[in-house]
Amino acid sequence: MPEKLVIATRGSKLALWQAHHVADRLREAHPDLTVDLLPIKTKGDKILDVPLAKVGGKGLFVKEIEEALLDGRADLAVHSMKDVPAEQPAGLVLGVIPKREEPTDLLLSVTYDSLAALPAGATVGTSSLRRKAQLLGLRPDLSIVDLRGNLDTRVSKLLAGQFDAIVVAAAGCNRLGLSAPKMIRLGPPDFLPAAAQGALGLEYRAGDKRTEKLVAFFDHPDSRDAVAAERAFLGRLEGGCQVPIAAHAVVNGDDLGLEGLVADPEDGQVFRDSVAGSRREAVELGRALADALLAKGAKAVLDAVYAAEKAGKAR
Repeated sequence: MPEKLVIATRGSKLALWQAHHVADRLREAHPDLTVDLLPIKTKGDKILDVPLAKVGGKGLFVKEIEEALLDGRADLAVHSMKDVPAEQPAGLVLGVIPKREEPTDLLLSVTYDSLAALPAGATVGTSSLRRKAQLLGLRPDLSIVDLRGNLDTRVSKLLAGQFDAIVVAAAGCNRLGLSAPKMIRLGPPDFLPAAAQGALGLEYRAGDKRTEKLVAFFDHPDSRDAVAAERAFLGRLEGGCQVPIAAHAVVNGDDLGLEGLVADPEDGQVFRDSVAGSRREAVELGRALADALLAKGAKAVLDAVYAAEKAGKAR
């Protein structure tokens, strides 16, 4: 009998595109393999009227999918890596990082062709504290308005005239073929992405050698090492949606460079630094950069945010 593989995925257009992309590649590589999708609605998909920073917690877009892996309903999960917490549940492995898409952000607008061209007080839509902090660092006169929803929904709201501009991930627009009259890249060094932005992760049960073998051909070493450094940085900071944290790694031959920042969500103060070294030490470099920022003052910011979150849960 032909082999069968079930992929668990979120049900958004972007998540389904990503899952279908992986499924199609698997069918090409393994012609006798039957691949089915199992769409799952996560907590983050259900709560659309509250900014992610106020929802709290980690794994808002992955927990229910990982439960499907653990209970055997699915064999493989396809994640947007920027949604995946640095700590994984026991029994699961993020075994494969395919070649990464463009990791940067895009400023989309109907009228304005640069961030500088936006008029004072212009409304810019985003619910990302990371994007908000960096936007206000460059243009403190802007009005940042919360904007949740799937990527295609956010772009539709811009085109309908609800915002002067919005900021979204370039990778999602590339994958779905979404566009706006004006599309401006926001990238390093002025604008850093989220850790692992633009990267996919293939997750499966630890010890599942069959699935491990089926998906091994996807793995892209440069993307894997860059993502490892960025996620190690995020993990050392215990980062979630409640703090503006950004990271961007570049692999060049045997070398890896990493930039990162932490911003205070209250006053916008930014702590920023960079490190460089061997790609073989990607995880160590990520942790070292996090320690440098903690020593610069980011620890006080993180402690205050996490204490407030804990107090809120206790009430």
